Amino acid sequence: MNAIFDQGPSAPCPTPFNLAAHVLGRAGSQPDKIALAVLGLSKAERWSYGRLLAAVRGTGTGLLRAGAVPGDRVLMRLGNTVEFPIAYLGAIAVGLVPIPTSSQLTEPEVAGILKTTQPALILRAADVACPETDIPMLEESALEAMRDLPPAPWDMGDPDRPAYIIYTSGTSGIPRAVLHAHRAIWARQMMFDGWYGLTSEDRLCHAGAFNWTFTLGTGLMDPWTMGATALIPAPGISAEQLPLLLKRHDATIFAAAPGVYRKIVTPGQRLALPHLRHGLAAGEKLSETIRQHWQEATGTPIYEAYGMSECSTFISGSPDHPAAPGTLGRPQAGRRVAIMGATGPVPLGTEGTIAVHKSDPGLMLGYLGAPEATAQKFNGDWFLTGDQGMMDDAGHITYLGRADDMMNAGGYRVSPMEVETALSAHPGITSVAVTDIEVKEDARVIMAFYTGPETLDPTALDTFARARLAGYKAPRGFFHVAALPTGANGKILRRALRPIYEDLHGQA
Repeated sequence: MNAIFDQGPSAPCPTPFNLAAHVLGRAGSQPDKIALAVLGLSKAERWSYGRLLAAVRGTGTGLLRAGAVPGDRVLMRLGNTVEFPIAYLGAIAVGLVPIPTSSQLTEPEVAGILKTTQPALILRAADVACPETDIPMLEESALEAMRDLPPAPWDMGDPDRPAYIIYTSGTSGIPRAVLHAHRAIWARQMMFDGWYGLTSEDRLCHAGAFNWTFTLGTGLMDPWTMGATALIPAPGISAEQLPLLLKRHDATIFAAAPGVYRKIVTPGQRLALPHLRHGLAAGEKLSETIRQHWQEATGTPIYEAYGMSECSTFISGSPDHPAAPGTLGRPQAGRRVAIMGATGPVPLGTEGTIAVHKSDPGLMLGYLGAPEATAQKFNGDWFLTGDQGMMDDAGHITYLGRADDMMNAGGYRVSPMEVETALSAHPGITSVAVTDIEVKEDARVIMAFYTGPETLDPTALDTFARARLAGYKAPRGFFHVAALPTGANGKILRRALRPIYEDLHGQA
């Protein structure tokens, strides 16, 4: 029997449709309910649904008055503030296509995005990097002033039309612009029962920043779609301070990358969180050690989900259907997932590539400006994730690692080729290879190995890297070696770098 798990077709997305109108569909019936609380240690900034709806639609009006027209792309270079989701939804509300980006990106990285996406407008915070350009810019103060403008009408239309663009690192080393349709938000309803166990009465706290796509979806868009309350820590709140805020603000669900959980709990510790039902994890593989420590500390489970920028999360465990031990869980209701080999789905119990059917409403429209790269991700009717897995006869999928050399840095997927390309520009480096290495239990960081005439100053190399790469992409260590490990075809064997690190680290 082949490894295909079909959870039945999802309900079709309505037409006409608008992503932002769907997210805020319950705002009109509960204008006084708290939609968002930004949690500080001394006070919280609260936004009612009525205030949020007015700000989003007013921002839509302001963006149109600034000269943007439906279909235009809008690059978001904003910081970790509430202005980020307001501008994001405001743009989509009026038919613009926002491009949310990490504030950590450097000017050279943003220059590449400008070249690929050719936005008509840039929304920018003063302290966020952006190269000089003739493209019109709106500062945060201008966006804040738009909140009180008259509400823009929703731009309703085909649910398959472009809604937003997010960036992901590709195995080629070229960050890809992932184009998503308005229907992508409709597909996220499959997570409500299939992962979150989310209800309108929940108070969901996400540990991430406003300008992280994991936060944007799981922490904001999804609770608002359900009419629940989203809780987001204020900038500067540390992981160690989160339990206090979870307790003080009666959080019922907590969402974070596995690394955040690791920082919160220690063996033998107890955390009194009387209202918390469970935690959610995604972004990187959750270790059983973290899961156990959290369960012991809080008395609540963590439900893990697997997904990617091209299709968000589509495999998970949930309160109603916990994952079998050692697995990611099962495909959510409405999903069709397979384990693929070279010629098609493999038999149950056989390793292959995790794939999702092309009919999934959450699947991307494609990589912007890269039709060949888009085509390469498909095997017939199946989108190939590039990650390896194995399916049992109950549909539970065991994660078996990456089929490529993609790295994971704190929940961000990072292409080694992108980092290597940046470092190879250094005049003292002849060749370079990078990989992520587990430096202590459940903590992985990027390390660089290079050849050259002499050992280079690591501080200078760090400065060089951070001038060209976002901070989360920069290596945490640099090692001068006589030669890089290669295979018979001359390609670098990145997995062979880990033993080199262990030898060099042991000599330090």
